[in-house]
Amino acid sequence: MRLILLGPPGAGKGTQAKLLIEHYGIPQLSTGDMLRAAVAAETPTGLKAKAIMEAGKLVSDDIVNEIVSDRLDEPDCKEGFILDGYPRTLEQADTLTTVLEQKGIELDYVVQLDVDDEQLIERVSGRYTCGNCGEGYHDIFKRPAVENVCDQCGSSDFKRRADDNAETMRTRLLTYYKSTSPLTGYYYAMKNLRLVDGMGDIPEIYANIRKTLDEGN
Repeated sequence: MRLILLGPPGAGKGTQAKLLIEHYGIPQLSTGDMLRAAVAAETPTGLKAKAIMEAGKLVSDDIVNEIVSDRLDEPDCKEGFILDGYPRTLEQADTLTTVLEQKGIELDYVVQLDVDDEQLIERVSGRYTCGNCGEGYHDIFKRPAVENVCDQCGSSDFKRRADDNAETMRTRLLTYYKSTSPLTGYYYAMKNLRLVDGMGDIPEIYANIRKTLDEGN
């Protein structure tokens, strides 16, 4: 199974990717993780990226594309993969299409999680995590069984991301709609786009994704 997960920030792509990789036994390819791994391994592309990052600059699309291409050549991707957070732009999507064609790899599906903006903002602005074990919580949807005590480890050290607020989330959504949402039309035209309702609970969304993939609809 070779998949791309699309959707706005906070839509739950990372959460669903983890469930899917457990089921299909394929790796989740996140650009951030790939970039860090390439730098740590001191690959030629990783060394270029390291020099740019140490200079305080943003890594270019060309380098990101190279890192993705290199990662797709690794043995664990032979049976499939899930791309999460890439491509982000039409230019990256075009490059990925070319790379896959050159490698003889056929993309199975592009799954887009459809969400309601206002509900998404509510979802993101209320989330927080345990600072000790990383368990996730939410002011409305998932509170600890005992107030201020983590269900998993018993810690009372909770943290919130500075950008998990309504104002920042609206800015992130604007960026998404300007840069990434055009991919919906791109992959629709390629006839492998599948839309899944992303506003249910985690097991419900996962079940909908699995049904879509298993039925090939």
